[in-house]
Amino acid sequence: MNNIPQHIAIIMDGNGRWAKARRLPRLAGHREGANAVKRTIEAAQKLGIKYLTLYAFSTENWSRPKEEIDGLMDLLCKTLDTYTGEAQQKNFRLLVSGAREELPPAVLEKIEKAVQTTAANTGLTVNLALNYGARQEIVHAVNTLLAQGKKLISMDDISAHLYQPAVPDPELIIRTSGEERLSNFLLWQAAYSEFYFTPVLWPDFNADELQKALDAYAGRTRRFGGV
Repeated sequence: MNNIPQHIAIIMDGNGRWAKARRLPRLAGHREGANAVKRTIEAAQKLGIKYLTLYAFSTENWSRPKEEIDGLMDLLCKTLDTYTGEAQQKNFRLLVSGAREELPPAVLEKIEKAVQTTAANTGLTVNLALNYGARQEIVHAVNTLLAQGKKLISMDDISAHLYQPAVPDPELIIRTSGEERLSNFLLWQAAYSEFYFTPVLWPDFNADELQKALDAYAGRTRRFGGV
């Protein structure tokens, strides 16, 4: 238990390939991916993990076909409704990181309701990265500081002006589907994160796969540049 990270971040990759392998539309893969999110939240709660950040929609994802984006936004609205109800029953909190103002009004409404309704919950914090880009997050933090009249900006200043400054940096970042890159995800926060890459496609991710990642993490030594 001492080797379990308090914050795990996941790049949920492989929904489209999962659907393609089954000759299904891409949206079917996203729907199954939503089920994997539910399983992962439940597994994280049982393990006592305090923070779980999920890369749900990046700033680059807007380049996808409009039909897919519309389907994703509709699925997101339904998922947020479901999670808001479950969060109240299971005492987990929902946060959202990203440029909210560019999201559709219907999604914004669901986000506000989810965040406000679950704000007092004291269990697992689920941080959804929506319309999220790490470079954009850093630029946003710097511009906010400049607007405040800052002349000299420190690392602590930037950390304090990220989308969710109260959420600690992730000790472990997991990426599914066999890809081995960050894809503009938590670039600032990942400075000393451990990485775990798995060929498992996100819709197939479950508690056993999470445990494999945790077992790999437990075997590593975190020295932060020391000896």
